[in-house]
Amino acid sequence: MSAQPNPTGTSGTYTGASTDAPHIEPSVGTLLKQLMREVPALLTNEIALAKSEMRENMQQTKAGMASVATGGAVLMGGFVMLLLAGVYALSNVVAPWLAALIVGAVATLIGFAMVQAGKKKLQSESLRPDRTIDSLRRDKDTIRGRTP
Repeated sequence: MSAQPNPTGTSGTYTGASTDAPHIEPSVGTLLKQLMREVPALLTNEIALAKSEMRENMQQTKAGMASVATGGAVLMGGFVMLLLAGVYALSNVVAPWLAALIVGAVATLIGFAMVQAGKKKLQSESLRPDRTIDSLRRDKDTIRGRTP
């Protein structure tokens, strides 16, 4: 074989021989061993992600509940004063007992509607670990040989 100019730009001669080893496909047994090593690690990582996401969701929920409780206590004081003002104003038109009954009934209906709306916001769907579920779904599709 004759020496040729080196196309790599380094000193020395180029013989044209490749230093890359031929690519050998791993056997099925090797792939199964690798799969058996990686599946537990994958599951461990997914569980850690789920725990982390649930911890984050719970911290956000706690902070939100504390804020709602504090705001609710202050709001309650102001609301009682407004209800008393309504009773006093309405007592100029009807008997004071009837004014208190009307104002109390309206406040109760409004409060009931607000409680029902709040219960919808605290459903279990808002606490679901969506990122973990999506990740597990992608892992399942990958294992089955599908692309997401």
